[in-house]
Amino acid sequence: MPTAAPRPGRRERNKQDKLDRITAAARELFTEFGVDDVTTQQIADKADIGTGTLFLYARTKAELLLLVQNSAYADALVRGTAAAERAAGTLGAVMAILRPVVECNRVQVDNGRTYLREIVFGDPAEPHHRDALGYTIETEKAVAGVLQRREGLDPDAAATLAHVVSAVMFVTLAVTANAAKGVEELLAEITAQLRAILPA
Repeated sequence: MPTAAPRPGRRERNKQDKLDRITAAARELFTEFGVDDVTTQQIADKADIGTGTLFLYARTKAELLLLVQNSAYADALVRGTAAAERAAGTLGAVMAILRPVVECNRVQVDNGRTYLREIVFGDPAEPHHRDALGYTIETEKAVAGVLQRREGLDPDAAATLAHVVSAVMFVTLAVTANAAKGVEELLAEITAQLRAILPA
């Protein structure tokens, strides 16, 4: 009979509690005001911790944004992967994966676009940035899985095409010309582009 995992100690529980409070405070402030108009002091005050403690969890405001967006991205990926199993057709399944990612990226447009810039240009050695890259890779793996199961593509071809799908989504979300577009407009644009490259 498997044994239950040991309960985290008090120190670990305190650390997790602080991380949860920081994430919640940053999410609320970033959503209401945008990342550019929020200070780390405001986040520390809302989380009821000192700024020195805040910097133990994230050294910069950009890292705080990554922390917040990563949490939303992780949830979006779970929802999208589950929805893909029920979707009709290959394009429908791929868009089912991408839809929640696009939605979470547009909760606050400037935050979402800053997050994408951080993924591309941030420090890959920084833990929150590394996590963000990991979610991007997991998204590509989910898309590649759809292409393998539904179209019979070999793993290398599926991975390459999934990488192109990811690039289409990222560019569509990040380009300045699309900053004012809503979720449905963006999804329609992504769908049109993917229709041209995915197997018929």
